[in-house]
Formats: sequence, C-alpha cells, structure tokens
Amino acid sequence: MAEKRDYYEILGISKNASDEDIKSAFRKKALEYHPDRNKSEDAESKFKEVNEAYQILSDSEKKNRYDQFGHAGVSGAQGGGAGFEGFGGGFGDIFDAFFGGSQSNSGRKASYRGADLEYPITLSFEEAVFGGEKGITIEKLFPCDTCKPVSCGNCNGTGQIKRAQRTMFGQFTQVVTCQTCSGTGESFDNKCQTCKGAGRFKNSKNLFVTIPQGIDDGMQIRLQGEGEPGLGKGQNGDLYVIVKVEEHDIFERSGNNISMDIPLNIPTLVLGSTIRIPTIQGEENLTIPPGTQSGQVFRIRGKGIVDVREKNKRGDQLVTVNVKIPKKLNKQQTELYKKLQEITEDDTKKNVSDWLKNKIKDTFS
Repeated sequence: MAEKRDYYEILGISKNASDEDIKSAFRKKALEYHPDRNKSEDAESKFKEVNEAYQILSDSEKKNRYDQFGHAGVSGAQGGGAGFEGFGGGFGDIFDAFFGGSQSNSGRKASYRGADLEYPITLSFEEAVFGGEKGITIEKLFPCDTCKPVSCGNCNGTGQIKRAQRTMFGQFTQVVTCQTCSGTGESFDNKCQTCKGAGRFKNSKNLFVTIPQGIDDGMQIRLQGEGEPGLGKGQNGDLYVIVKVEEHDIFERSGNNISMDIPLNIPTLVLGSTIRIPTIQGEENLTIPPGTQSGQVFRIRGKGIVDVREKNKRGDQLVTVNVKIPKKLNKQQTELYKKLQEITEDDTKKNVSDWLKNKIKDTFS
C-alpha cells in the first residue's frame, strides 16, 4: 500500500497556515483537479486527495491530532475511502459549500422518517411496581388510502430539480429538492375529502402499552413504528410513552428500595416486641429489639422492587421507627408514667448533666 502524502504538502501550504490560507489553497487545488475541468488520468485521485487533506486540516480537532501523530492520529476520520461518487461521504458537503452543489444525488427520491411522538401516562404506585398492561388513545397522522399518488410533474418523479449555475470556477450543475413534492417524487392530484390532497390525515388510534415491572417515574416506554408515518419510503417514527408515577400513602421509593415510617410507643421501644408491618408482597414480622432508639432504620432484604432492567435483582424495604408520644393518658397510664418518672428521675438528671458537660468540653477543646 502506497504511503500517504503529507496533507500540508498536498495543499501546498505550511504548518503555520491560517484557516483562510487553508480554505484558499483548497479552492485553488479543487478547481485545478476537478474531473469536470481536468481530464488527466490522475485528476480524480488527486481531487480526492485534496478533499481528504482539507477535511482534516479545516477541522481544528482533527488538525491537532494530525500535527501530533500524523496519519495514525486521524485514521478513519477522513472518510476518503468511499470512492469519487458523491465525493466519499463528507466530500460532497465540502464541495457544495464552495461550488453550490453536485450531481451525486441525481435521480434519488427523498425519504423522510416520520416524526417521533410523546404521550404522557400516569401510573399508580402498584402499577409501576408490578407492571401490567394499560390502554391509551393517541392522535397522529395516517397515510391516506383514498388518495392515489401520481408521479410529480414538476420533477418527473425524481424528487429533485437540476439547475445550471455559473461561478467564478466555471459552470456547475446544482441538484435541489423538488419543492412541489418535498423530494418524494409523488403528488396527489385528486384531493379527497379525508386529507384534502395532503396524502396524510389525523386520526386516533387505540394502543395497549406493556408496563414493565419496576418502572420508575420519568422513564420512557418506546413503541417502535407507532409515531407518524414517513414520507416516500421513509420509516415511521416511534412513540415514547413518558411515565408519571403517583405517590403512595405509606411507601416511598428510592431506586429499587421502598421506605416507610412507623410510630411506636415508648414501652415497645424500651422493652422490644415483634410487630406486623405491610410490604408490597404482604405483611411481614419485624422484630424490635429492647432499647431501640427513635429514628432507627431496619432493613428487610428482598422486599423491595424488582429491577426494571435486571429481573433477578430486587431492592429492600427500609423501616424507620419513631417514638409516638401519647397526647392523652387515662388514670392508670398517668399513675404508671409518674411512677416511672420517679424511678428514672436521677438517671434523667445525670444524663442531662453528662450531655451538657460533653457539649461544653467539645466547644472549648
């Protein structure tokens, strides 16, 4: 394989050349080797070489990589191996920018992908956790079956119009999209009452959306091909269902974990107990050990939400216990709390005193 020539050498410029110098050199070389003007055998290869050099040196990022690493730094970036047809990918765009278009797309009908659509959907907490199926009704454009398209008379069904254009470099043929048919090559002469000759009309469609187990607020469900229809042979767009999940009265969600708060009275926290708590899978026993502090969090493993992407993974349930102070006491409860206060009064005073000493010590240490 022949060794590639230096890009600066190809354009006849130095490494210190400005952007304007690079552009000017490209114009000169492109005009010199353009096959429409230069009939020598190597004109095509040299023209491609000039385009490749300009594509690299006109891009500051690619130019920096080339200056540092040579051709190895931009291998695969120049797009010059696609042949002369259409100037090899990026070459057509470059040449169009200077000379006003090429003939590379002559005879090709335009195909446009249909627009993507969005549809908001609200799910209950349970629907998001367990998944299922939900019906929706959307409005979108449909191809009109009544109208029969005919070949566009303006472009003779090619979807493109050729125009001769004179420039300082000579005469070139410019190919532009036909405005009558928007490049599709088809038009609708007989305008029906459904679409008024547009070839598409708006209507509603009922769909069933599969809700994956574990989906979360803000996620999207993609329904391929359920967007608006494409033009020509273009594909339909997609429908993106945007999920909004309602809040739950008891549970809160954080990723795949579920959290909840439960109020417990003082004796339960002090003496300990076993209580029944709700989970998304039913009730479970939770053991409260003696001496549990208010605000302590207990983790029940495997009782959270299934991961929407990895079905073999499931989160946990986090239970925060908080002390519930009674606002009203009956006579017996009042007597018992007074008795408890008498018994623990010295401990309470000592605890407060120790707490203050530690605070003062921390402040002045």
